[in-house]
Amino acid sequence: MEPEWLDIGTVDQLPALGARTLPVKGGREIAIFHTANGDVYALANQCPHKQGPLSQGIVHDTTVTCPLHNWRISLVTGEALGEDKGCVPVIPVKIDGGRILIGRAAALAGVA
Repeated sequence: MEPEWLDIGTVDQLPALGARTLPVKGGREIAIFHTANGDVYALANQCPHKQGPLSQGIVHDTTVTCPLHNWRISLVTGEALGEDKGCVPVIPVKIDGGRILIGRAAALAGVA
């Protein structure tokens, strides 16, 4: 039986107010975000507008701003904020002993 959670490393590998990417063989790249208050979130690394790399955006509070056209995306829900419409897949995250675990099924959902 496959594990429900994938261990992807330690929280201290993520820069505060920054992101790292996680490639998924045959699937969509995942962006892992670290907020100022220490929370960690994971989203598909594509803005719903023009597929901009969200991992290269500016993280503030619980949102990230797409570097291409300044769409703000909620790290909690994946929804575009303000007048923009669209949604990015959210990957469940939990922290266990300083290690980042992401939901296996959601992480692999984009695998062909």
